[in-house]
Amino acid sequence: MGDHKEQPLRVGAAVRRRRRALELTLAVVAERSGLSVPFLSQIENERARPSTSSLEKVADALRTTAVELLAAADPACSVDVVRADDPEPAAPGPRARSLVRGHHQMHAQEFTGDHDAGREFQYRNDQLMYVADGAVEIEAEGRAYRLGRGDTLYLTGGVRHRWRATVSDTRLVVVAVAEHIEAVQDRRP
Repeated sequence: MGDHKEQPLRVGAAVRRRRRALELTLAVVAERSGLSVPFLSQIENERARPSTSSLEKVADALRTTAVELLAAADPACSVDVVRADDPEPAAPGPRARSLVRGHHQMHAQEFTGDHDAGREFQYRNDQLMYVADGAVEIEAEGRAYRLGRGDTLYLTGGVRHRWRATVSDTRLVVVAVAEHIEAVQDRRP
């Protein structure tokens, strides 16, 4: 119970994301697929479920496959619990645990212990780093920030950064807007 995999998938959001990424109108997709604009609108708004045949026509019109659309579909449930004791491979040393399952607009991970402090990160979209326990040092944009339990650091998309735990058994939670979401404009020159 609470596992989104038991719920039906909502393919409409995946269809809409793909259509918008290709900068196509519903009318163009309707023409390419042989389906009506109202029906496509109902699919995108989760008011109609396409048959396998219709989904394949939509996928062809969007230059993808039905399998890819289903893989990018959102789970129909809006609540999913990830328990602290959910089974994960027990490995000594640093660990990373996903706090959000599936393909969503937000990703969250919990890092326990240290990790490769030399590894530099740069995410396209914004992220928030929260120290649940312990302490970390984060280097961002040439400055070092020391954070302790309960402290947060917000980084806009595109900021290069690296971090390291300064206390053993540190737990750092990183919440970020998913890479597939166009949350910020490209800031590159």
